[in-house]
Amino acid sequence: MVWRRAVALAVIGLLALGLVYIGWSGHSRPAVPDGAHAGDLALEPCAYETDGGSRAADCGTLVVPENRRDPDSRLIALPVVRVRATAGPAAEPVFRLVGGPGQSNMDFPEAGWISGGRDVVLVGYRGVDGSVRLDCPEVTGALRRSADFTSAATAERFAAALTDCRQRLTGDGVDLDGYSLPQRVDDLQAAREALGYGRIDLLSQSAGTRTAMIYSWRYPEALHRSVMIGANPPGHFVWDPEITDEQIRYYAGLCAADEGCAARTPDLAAELRATVADAPDRWGPLRVKTGTVRAATMWGLHESTGAAAPLNGPTTFDAWLSAAEGDPSGLWALGVLADLVFPESFVWGESAATVSIDAPAVEAYYAGGGDPGTILGNAATDFIWARGQMAEAWPPSPDHADYQRVRPSDVETLVIGGTVDFTAPPTVATAELMPALPNGHQVVLAELGHTADFWGNQPAAGKRLLNTFYDRGVVDRSGYTTQPVDFEVGTSMPAVARVVLAVLAGGALLALALLGGMALWVWRRGGFGVVASVLLRSLAAAVAGLGGWFLAILVAAAVWPGLFASGGLAMVASGLAVGLCVYLAWLRRGVRPGLRYGALGAAVAWGLAGAWLGAHAVAGLAGALAGILGAVLAANLAVLALDVARTARSRDRSSPDVVLATSREL
Repeated sequence: MVWRRAVALAVIGLLALGLVYIGWSGHSRPAVPDGAHAGDLALEPCAYETDGGSRAADCGTLVVPENRRDPDSRLIALPVVRVRATAGPAAEPVFRLVGGPGQSNMDFPEAGWISGGRDVVLVGYRGVDGSVRLDCPEVTGALRRSADFTSAATAERFAAALTDCRQRLTGDGVDLDGYSLPQRVDDLQAAREALGYGRIDLLSQSAGTRTAMIYSWRYPEALHRSVMIGANPPGHFVWDPEITDEQIRYYAGLCAADEGCAARTPDLAAELRATVADAPDRWGPLRVKTGTVRAATMWGLHESTGAAAPLNGPTTFDAWLSAAEGDPSGLWALGVLADLVFPESFVWGESAATVSIDAPAVEAYYAGGGDPGTILGNAATDFIWARGQMAEAWPPSPDHADYQRVRPSDVETLVIGGTVDFTAPPTVATAELMPALPNGHQVVLAELGHTADFWGNQPAAGKRLLNTFYDRGVVDRSGYTTQPVDFEVGTSMPAVARVVLAVLAGGALLALALLGGMALWVWRRGGFGVVASVLLRSLAAAVAGLGGWFLAILVAAAVWPGLFASGGLAMVASGLAVGLCVYLAWLRRGVRPGLRYGALGAAVAWGLAGAWLGAHAVAGLAGALAGILGAVLAANLAVLALDVARTARSRDRSSPDVVLATSREL
């Protein structure tokens, strides 16, 4: 008995360590040092990993006001990394600005692309990377309960969740007016001054190009050169469906010139329009969330190559063509990916604060009737703007009023785009941005999509293009060769759907078989040995919990499409499966009925409680894994407590005093 309890305690300890690791493995947040003042920058030597290897760097914290409009504003802290130049004399440093919005600016493995004669500087985005993070679990929870990201019901929940989040943050003392793009620019300016630089270069992409534009309008004297990849001019945090149709028609021309694609359809655009209009809503018993799929399609069309695998333009079109041919499984897979990815993709408060700069453009779009009847319709805009309700739920900062239209800039600028970029079509930059850039140059790369295509294809050509422009102001695109869109899909969405279904069904069947086999063994053999019991109460219990989770996902996908993969039903199923497994592994012949039923109730109840606690300790899909570990830990604690209590009672009954009293009674 002692040996059994010792092993059980060891197992519980390991499980607890695993649960703690999952819960605490996130990034630490910077803090404002005691006695700090606005503009203070403290750096220490560190190393920064790039795709070219580890580089010597300086890491630290910049202190800035939360709202520069308020002279009494509190201070916040932002992380700063300077990847040091490896050769001298150092030229102008490159400050990098990622897109999103609502994503971190601190991860840049492509820093190795910049020539060794320049520092590369990363300044964390306020609201994402800093001491204050505009997290909105209210929005994540609302999206997890959505059966269709583009529906009116989801828009109402999304807007209400944003309102709740804004009010909560304000109640916590956060001055949301300070989380604006102009104040982000002022953060960059403060970092430039604190680092002692004169003029700097900018390297921005996607939504980050808006920050670069505002920098060039506010502090042109501080900038040497600027490169924008996938430029997003004012008014374009909203997808124009007519421009999207133009891009689809361009893709249709590429399809017609491709033998394999042309064999599947004579007109890709017309085929897509017909299939979207009559999209299947089921794949067998599984629901296809057609609105969510249309929104996911816009993200799938971001990129044109395998740099964005497994989801890119050809893969997305293949899913729709497969549906037209009678196989909607690829659309189901698109919807599943969206359900898993979208709720966790952004820091929703910062995303709302950023895109709110385009609130007037969105208001005008919806006031004009919105979609005029295009192929994909308003799907992406309806989702990200809550059908036009976001501006009311999260009003724009007063800082944004002066930056809602294109302004001229004399900063020497290189604008890079791809012909099949659906997020930032280069035709928009050509028409709206380039006329305001007298020292601007534009490079349009044939058959490439958004930013991942730039970084993931022909890197030698990309490095030459960037470095020759930064070094000499020369636009050298000579390294590029035309890279035709490859419509031969490697891993198709229908294939992904079948793999996902096989894994889910296989895991569910394995859990059922495991529990059934354990029950049969106990009935026939009376229980398990010490080693087998330990393995079954730990590893097998985790497998059973995983299978229970998979079974819940399948049930929800068929019956309740609004339930998220790691929601309540999943936790009930995994907690129940874990509790049963731990109980069966503990059960042995000779246990009296009262204890047997008590152990069953305790293992299941504690398994459910552990699953709930673990799932709520960690966000996203990691919460499901934490829930399973929590269930295993709690269920084992329950049966261990029963063993300890039973042993204590047995000792009391066999003590000398008890024996003497019993003999006297006899």
